[in-house]
Amino acid sequence: GSVLATRRIADGLAGVGELHTLVASHVVDPAQVTVGIETDRGLLVGALVAAGYQVYAVNPQVVSHYRGRHGSSRIKSGRGDAKVLADLVRTDRHNHRQIAGDSHLVEAVKVLARAHQNLIWARQRHVNALRSALREFYPGALAALGTQLAEPEALAVLQLVPTPEQGRRLTRAAVRRALVGAGRRRNLQARVVAVHDALSASQLAAPAPIEAAYREVVGALVAVLCCLNNQVAAVEQQLAARFADHRDAAIIRSQPGLGVVLGARVLGEFGDDPDRYQTAKGRKAF
Repeated sequence: GSVLATRRIADGLAGVGELHTLVASHVVDPAQVTVGIETDRGLLVGALVAAGYQVYAVNPQVVSHYRGRHGSSRIKSGRGDAKVLADLVRTDRHNHRQIAGDSHLVEAVKVLARAHQNLIWARQRHVNALRSALREFYPGALAALGTQLAEPEALAVLQLVPTPEQGRRLTRAAVRRALVGAGRRRNLQARVVAVHDALSASQLAAPAPIEAAYREVVGALVAVLCCLNNQVAAVEQQLAARFADHRDAAIIRSQPGLGVVLGARVLGEFGDDPDRYQTAKGRKAF
């Protein structure tokens, strides 16, 4: 438990070389070195795994709980967190997952899976903002379009009529064109009638300046959501293609209810190292 050396290194080739030199003065076999770090990805992590070190990625929130072992102060510092991580993997590494040396293909799947997930989360944040804005000045749009505001139909209608006044003037023919352009084919007439009637119904109106301001907000959010939809679809296509190239794709996809994109996320989460888990129980526990 004693500190052998401390050093601040740069996150680059020179820094990794400096770290190897420092470690080599204390051990002969890289497998004797256990590393605690607060992320499981990046060039530095890849270099540590490739060097043969036992690398454990520990969630920063978990690390914050371990600080209480070292003192009552929860103040974060680089030197203090390094000591916390070192003690954590020295005494408690059996409770944490070691980073495995997955193939480059799986690492690529991980990158795409995380990007896909982050884009979906970003889209949901903008959907929430759009719903909040509509609730403030245009409740008829919520009644007409429902809760799925990121769907192409909802965005097409809001692009056409971003304010209640425009919604009241909207014709059924215009609604039909918007829905058809967004891809609606089934139950088209019933949907046209429902949207038109909800938008044309009487409702409370905000003052003109406020309505004009909200129109700009809705227009901006709709534009962002359209862009996010396109990017989610593009990343999803690349994710599915990379996943299909993996040797275990057919096995993972054969599990009931597991689609291509979810299968890719599973592969990105569990990797392709057969020795990642020492027992089947360990995999289940994770």
